[in-house]
Amino acid sequence: MLRFKGVEREMSGGELETTNNRMELTAAAEALESLKRPCVVHLHTDSEYVRNGITRWHTGWVRRNWRNASGDPVANMDLWRRLLEANKRHDVSWFWVKGHSGVPENERVDELATQGRIDIENAQK
Repeated sequence: MLRFKGVEREMSGGELETTNNRMELTAAAEALESLKRPCVVHLHTDSEYVRNGITRWHTGWVRRNWRNASGDPVANMDLWRRLLEANKRHDVSWFWVKGHSGVPENERVDELATQGRIDIENAQK
């Protein structure tokens, strides 16, 4: 969900054979990529994985040539690179919100995500 000057735009989608973390990364990247010009962005996510990765962990990954602290390749590296590139174009502040806690916008994007998954599954029938 994007909001600018009181106008909201909802986006959704899905993929087969994916993970929650990949979809969380994809959603954040696509939201930032959809902005037509550099913007000040307040991005709210219920994914600590996304918020911590973009605000804390990625500097170490890059320094270690995309390896995590254990020396293993970073999971979802393709999407992390995509998100980092999209993040560079904007002045983004990242906020974590507890999922399923009654925050109306978070509840709505959960509904959109569920519908996106259902639509993808139905398209395969």
